[in-house]
Amino acid sequence: MNGADTIPFGVGLQRRGMIMRNLCDAVVRFIEREDGPTAVEYAVMLALIVVVCLGAITTLGQNANGTFNNVGLNGTLTGSGS
Repeated sequence: MNGADTIPFGVGLQRRGMIMRNLCDAVVRFIEREDGPTAVEYAVMLALIVVVCLGAITTLGQNANGTFNNVGLNGTLTGSGS
């Protein structure tokens, strides 16, 4: 590399400082905004709703399975006695 291709030390340092400043400003804006926490709250609520629904479906499915097994067993017992 010749001298024309390199960036002087002060200019490179200043450019990196501006990039870091812009990054810090973006982080501060993200933290101050309320959209991020609201989205997280909705995601947590949705996850809880899914867990409750899965639990309810599992319980109802087990109860229905027990009922059908009982009906099937009763039908087998009464059918064999005739």
